[in-house]
Formats: sequence, C-alpha cells, structure tokens
Amino acid sequence: MKISYTWLKQYLNLKISPEETSELLTSIGLEVENINIVENIKGGLKGIVIGEVISKEKHPNADRLSIASVDIDTKEPLQIICGAPNLAVGQKVPVATVGTILYDNEKPIKIKKGKIRGEYSFGMICSEYEIGLGSDDDGIMVIDPKAKNGINAADFFNIESDHVFEIGLTPNRSDAMSHIGVARDLMTALNHHYKDKLKLCIPIVEDLKIKNTKDKVNVKIEDNKLCPRYSGITIKNVKVSNSPLWLQNRLKSIGISPTNNIVDITNFVLHETGQPLHAFDLNKIKDKSIIVKTLKAKQDFIGLDDNTYKISSSDLMICDSKKPLCLAGLFGGKVSEIDNNTTDIFIESAYFNPISIRKSSKRHSLNTDASFRFERGCDPNITLYALKRAALLVLEVCGGESSNIIDIYKEPIKNVSVTLTYDKLDSLIGKVIDRKIVKSILEDLDIIILEELKDKLILSIPTYRVDVTREVDVIEEIIRIFGYDNLDIPEQLKASMTFDGSSNSHRIQELISDLLSNNGFYETMNNSLTKSSYSDIIKEIDAKANIEILNPLSQDLNVMRQSLLFGGLENIEYNQNRKNSDLKLYEFGNTYHKIKNENIESQHLQILASGKIQNENWNSNTEIVDFFYMKEKVDHILNRLGIKDFTTSEGNGWGREYSTTYSVDNKRLVCFGQVTKELCDKFNIKSEVFMADFNWDLILEIETTKQSNFITIPKFPEVRRDLSLLIDKDITFDKINQITKKCNINILKSVSLFDIYEGDNLPDNKKSYSVAFTFGDPNKTLTDQRVNKIIDELIATFKKEIGAEIR
Repeated sequence: MKISYTWLKQYLNLKISPEETSELLTSIGLEVENINIVENIKGGLKGIVIGEVISKEKHPNADRLSIASVDIDTKEPLQIICGAPNLAVGQKVPVATVGTILYDNEKPIKIKKGKIRGEYSFGMICSEYEIGLGSDDDGIMVIDPKAKNGINAADFFNIESDHVFEIGLTPNRSDAMSHIGVARDLMTALNHHYKDKLKLCIPIVEDLKIKNTKDKVNVKIEDNKLCPRYSGITIKNVKVSNSPLWLQNRLKSIGISPTNNIVDITNFVLHETGQPLHAFDLNKIKDKSIIVKTLKAKQDFIGLDDNTYKISSSDLMICDSKKPLCLAGLFGGKVSEIDNNTTDIFIESAYFNPISIRKSSKRHSLNTDASFRFERGCDPNITLYALKRAALLVLEVCGGESSNIIDIYKEPIKNVSVTLTYDKLDSLIGKVIDRKIVKSILEDLDIIILEELKDKLILSIPTYRVDVTREVDVIEEIIRIFGYDNLDIPEQLKASMTFDGSSNSHRIQELISDLLSNNGFYETMNNSLTKSSYSDIIKEIDAKANIEILNPLSQDLNVMRQSLLFGGLENIEYNQNRKNSDLKLYEFGNTYHKIKNENIESQHLQILASGKIQNENWNSNTEIVDFFYMKEKVDHILNRLGIKDFTTSEGNGWGREYSTTYSVDNKRLVCFGQVTKELCDKFNIKSEVFMADFNWDLILEIETTKQSNFITIPKFPEVRRDLSLLIDKDITFDKINQITKKCNINILKSVSLFDIYEGDNLPDNKKSYSVAFTFGDPNKTLTDQRVNKIIDELIATFKKEIGAEIR
C-alpha cells in the first residue's frame, strides 16, 4: 500500500522528516518497506529560473535566430540564442541554465554552453512542453510579468516532490488502508513519543447543500446480510473533463493514472478515507432504479476492462430494472461507465459483507482497490461521510446540482464493548504503565472510555477497528503505540533444567533439524500446493489420488502435493540457475493422497544433496555427493534416534535410479538413492541428485514406544578382529550383517566393511570383503580364547550360509 507524505500533511501538522516518519510508522506496526521520491514533473524543474528578456537582436549569421539578453538576477545578463517566433523584449520566461537536465519523454538532455553559427549561447529559453508544464511547443512560455527575476521555477510554479511510503500492511489492519487511517495512527504516536498535542484535520462535509429535491433514484436491497448498508446521491449537470492539477498529482504520487474528474474523485476519496465508491452514468440506469441482489441464472457481465465475466448465483450485483451494472464491491460495468458525454451521475457508497466479496474476488481472479478493502472489512458507519466528501468535490470540480441523499441501513452495526482490566494489562506487558498514558493512547485511537473504574475501563471500540474485539486486542493497541522498545528487559533470566523421558514430535524434529543444520544442510519450506502435471512425470504417482483445490490461484497450484520431491527439485533448479551448485537441503513436510474417497495426510522428512560435499579449498578434497554419502547421512539420523533394528532391500521407482529401503515390521522407514536422469532433465538439473525420504509418521510411532536409557562409559577395552571373506559377487554387506545379527552375540558392538577387492587372482564372479568385528564386555576384560571361539563360530556360519572362504 502506498501512502504519500505530502498527502498525510493535509490532515496532520507533520514537523518530522519523511525518514523519521518512516521509522515511527514501522515502530507502531505499519512497516515501511521502501520510500520512493516522486516528482510531479520529471527533474522537478531543477536548474530552471525565471528571467526577463531585456534585449533582442537578429543573429548575424542566421535569419531565423535571435540573440537575447536575459536578466536572471546575476551580475551579468545571460546571452542566449533563441529561435522562437514569439520572443519579445520585456517578457518573463523560464530559463534553463548551463548544467540543467531537461527530459524529452524519458531521454535526458543536458544544457551546455554552446556556439551556434559563430555566437555563444549560455542557456535555453524554454517552452511549456520542454519543461513538462504543458503540451504547447510552438513557442517559448511567457510568464506573469509580476514574477521576480532569478527565482527558481519550481517555487514559482509550486512544483513539489513527494516521498511515498510503501507499507507492508498486515491483513488485520483494514483501518490503516487510507491516508486518514495512517494519519490517525501517526498522530497518536507523535502525541505519545514527541509530547505533541496534535489533532486530525478531517475535511468538513456538513456544507453539502441540496439544490435538487425532485430527481431521486429508487434503491432496493434484496439481501441485507450481503449488503447491510447502501448510500447514494444523484448529481446532475456535471461537466466531465480532465481533473485539476492538484488532484492528478495526488493520484499520480501513489501510482494511479488519472482518468477523468469524476472517476479521479472517487479514487481520491477511496485513498483518503478507505471507503470505496462507484459512480454510474445516471442516464444509463434503466428506470432510475438500483437493485442490490444476486442473479439466479448465470449471465455474462462486461467489466470496465472490456473483459467478459461469467456471473455466479453467489455474486452480489448492483442492477437496474433490466440488467446488471456492477459487480458489487469489485468492479464496475461497461454499460454504466462515465465518459465524456456524461452529464448526470449517481454515486454509490455502500458496506458489503466481507466474506461475500472475498469469495467473488477469488472466483473471478479480480483484485481491485475496492475488493482489497471490502474483503478485509470497511467501516459501515463511514459511508455517508465518504459520500458527502465525494459529492462536495464533484460540485467544486465538475459543477452540477445535488439531490437528496439515499441511505438504507436497517440494522445499524454498533461499536463493540470491551472491558480492559489493569491487572491483565500489567501482566501481559510486564510493566506498569501510567494510567494517564493508557487513557491518552486510547482516546487518540478513537477508543471511547464509557466508564472508568478503579481497576478497569469499559471501552467502546469504533466499527472501523474490525481487528479489535477482545481485551488482548486493546492491550496490543496500547503496547504498539507505547513502543515495544520501551519495555523493560529483566536483568535476570530464571530457568530450571528438567528431563522429560517421553517423546514428542516437536522435540524429535528439532533434534534432527539441529543435526542436519550442523552438518551443512539448509532447511527448506515449500508450498503444499503444486501443479497437477507433476503426476505425469513419475509413473508410480496416481493422478486419481490428487486432492484438487476448488478455487486454485493458478494451474501451478491446483493440487495438494503427493511427494516432497518436486518442490525439492525446484529448489535445486532455482539455486543452480544462480550459480549455486553445491547443495544440501532438507525439508519436513506433509504429503496428501485421496484413497477410496478418503483424504490421507502423511508426514515426511526429505533430504537432497547435489554437487561437492565440501566447499572448494586448497587443503580439502573435492569429493562429489554420491549414494554412500546419502547412506551415511541416513544412518547418522537413525543412529541419533536410536533406531537400529530394520531390514534392508533394494529397488528403484518413485523417481529413483536405484535405491535402498530400510523397513521396520514390513513398513517402509526410509528410502534413499539417486534421482533419475530423466527427472533431473525435466527440471534442467545437470548434476546428479541424491535423495532420502523418511516416513516420519513411523519414526514418531517408534520414538513414542522407546524409553531413554543411559549407560556408563565402558571400563574394559574393546577387541577387534578382521576377516577377509571370499564370496560371490551378488552377496551384499547387508547380508553379512544380517547373518551376524542372527548369531545373537551379546558382546558384539559393531560390524563394518573396510575394504573391497575385485580383480586379478580371484576366481570368476567372486569378490573379497574385509570385515571388522568389534567386541566389548562391560563387566570384564575379554580373553583371546573367548573372542577366537566366537570368530570360529562366525566363520562356520558364513561358510554354511553364503559359501564364504577365508583368505
């Protein structure tokens, strides 16, 4: 949302700079994301002064040029070569001095000292077109003879530059979606922090005089829930033309292009008060009748943008006796548009149900200034003020005669009553604020104190504060104006260390998140919505299991995701396109499936890695991520969680070239492997990508049944024995590990593979595995006799189970 600093000063006697204003607005919750300097005229007439032509001579070497002597209140008059036919002695003219930059559209032109046909020229006498003050370029601009020589043209023409704040407004602050709303907050903050005694200067509208009591539009509201209030006024004999310069400048400063004086006034009042208005051409309204209703049958509606909209039976429409005129709260119709032939107008100022407007806005993908405010909640009790304000401006700018005001408001919306207790205020803030300061803040925010008791205040909240309905909301208002920076920070932080033996999902996720982050992984959070076309990329994903969005924002966000993989690959593609190729990412997220008309939601942890393991450096190697790197990380996570009992299987699918799966009780625990080249190509990823997908629901299920155990550090040394096994090539280390576990050796601590040999001097289809076995007894020192006996048993088992030979 854009707010003009100059515009704000119309309602508030601001003495602080735009930069200070920006800081103050941000401190009270209206975060200023950017400040732009806006000039009404490109360049702001810098370097252009008012001069007087004191002499004129014919150029000796050019028939159509003159040599003028121009007084700009310097020691010596300037000599300027000019070819304008209307140049005359005694004229006051705009003079662009040497160094001034003029603009031909957007092209800058610098005025330099020059020599024209043998004579020097020290500036330029300008036309109104050349300095951006008009369209006349037939001759130089002649100024009021009373103008003082040498003064800046910007001061003479009252050219102002403006600072425009871009405010990142939160959805709950609909009251601040206007200049008056922002000025109100700013006034409160200034009164509190700077001890000012400012008051808002709100335009008076009671001077509106009704001259025409005969012409009247008949208004009928068929659904008071969708339209609780509707106000309107007729103004006849208006003249539609360009808006005055001040009005155009106000709109241009916040990025709105002027249209005509009627439309510009409704836009101006919208951004001034926050109340959307709409003006109809009265002569295009059939039977001078306005009906606020929904349409039973679907109809085509042509908007002001010439696009055709298919109206739903749920859309609230503004109609006449024959046809729809306007999508209520959203968009005007072409059929009742204000144009240069318009002489009579009807201005609408209404309050519509926010939910209805929000649904219609999404249904038609229409996001307008009006819908932006209506769907967040406007003030139902400002419609008349805004209507009168617009009517007065129309009469002032466009002429005409106004009729009686129509106002249908069957069930007035009243202020909300809230009780503020001082104990609750002190408890939440952590500090006792002077009660006078509390009451002063509330009064400046238009929160009325109905009754003041010893320990509490009974308050009346204005209807424009749709976000303030509870005691805590009032406390939030007080603290944001008082200042979060003014709250005391305790000198001591008291805490106690406790151990909770039970498992909980948040603690477990935080544990693994810390583990991954400390190992160089970055956490990502992707949208749960994705594109349905992804279902066609991986054959195992069933498109029929997609959970579709009823009102998708776009085709790229039209279903719930069935896999985290696509979002992760989008992350890799985005980073690699920006020369960030070495990636290690993880994401906790849910997937969604429709199975037999039942929606299933599952929790997952996904890990992705691509590129180099470490950053390139002179003293480190440049190993590339591979399958075994991913396996190491998977094992690391499971070890950290204390999950050791699982079975292993191999396979592919679900976008993986080859993969390994760990299972518990025939349930998939984690699957990891390399992403297929075809899938990487779909995302324009050139490097290999490895991934792991954890069944986080199963992990949480296992964790909740586990108990935390603590063991002492062993007192007795461990013993290691190595075996070199000659085995068939199709036998995996996991097979050896599983055989070892079946032997139930209680003193066996670990089994690891430290060398593989395949090559010369071995029989065909054979390989050699060098396996290390580590033993340890917590109660006594191991003897060679005991360990050797176990090794002999293992050798016999390996020979029997897999035909192993000892090398």
